[in-house]
Amino acid sequence: MDTSQRAVGARKAPGTPADSLLIAACWSCHGPVAGEILFCTTCGAVQPPGQADHFTRLGLSPSFAVDPVQVDRAYFARQRLLHPDRFATRTPRERALSQQQATALNEAYETIKDPLRRADYLLHLRRDSVTPEGCHLVHDPALLTEALELREALADAGNVEEVAALARRVGEDVRDCHADLADAFAADDAERASLLATRLKYLRKLAEDCRARRMGLAGRG
Repeated sequence: MDTSQRAVGARKAPGTPADSLLIAACWSCHGPVAGEILFCTTCGAVQPPGQADHFTRLGLSPSFAVDPVQVDRAYFARQRLLHPDRFATRTPRERALSQQQATALNEAYETIKDPLRRADYLLHLRRDSVTPEGCHLVHDPALLTEALELREALADAGNVEEVAALARRVGEDVRDCHADLADAFAADDAERASLLATRLKYLRKLAEDCRARRMGLAGRG
């Protein structure tokens, strides 16, 4: 195993409890391995993906306020180590495990890179009553009123310029919602974070509908 594999594979994610560092035995040499590492530090064999959360899998602290550059750097460093060419001469089991690791890594990356999926996942990690499948129903009166008003504004927009103006407003609201979510998670306010995740959901859907409406109006012109 080369030094890059050791450096990435053995790194402990910030904030990971110390007692979770050694939680499994290597399938090849039976030596102790950390649950989130890619390769056994003793024999170099690729490990099963295990049950590590998405943040731990990328060596990141669980937080909504992530640095996209850092996320990319962590992902691509691990992705390079799992490239199929590295396992062309390995055993069938190692090739299969490397593919499983790559799949888990891709899922972690796609979840953390997307603000809405990241918010859902953080709420899910809290094991509160809020889950990714159930936190986007609009029950809050203020949110419901805002959603209805924005929908009416889009329906009333009669030309490309009016739709574009609404799209700019929605884009600003999305950015503000991202900032508010970061504050809510930093304050450990799951209830507010859930409410904001719901707001982000419908704002993003409205942004998509604005793009579709704008293209439709432009085509008619």
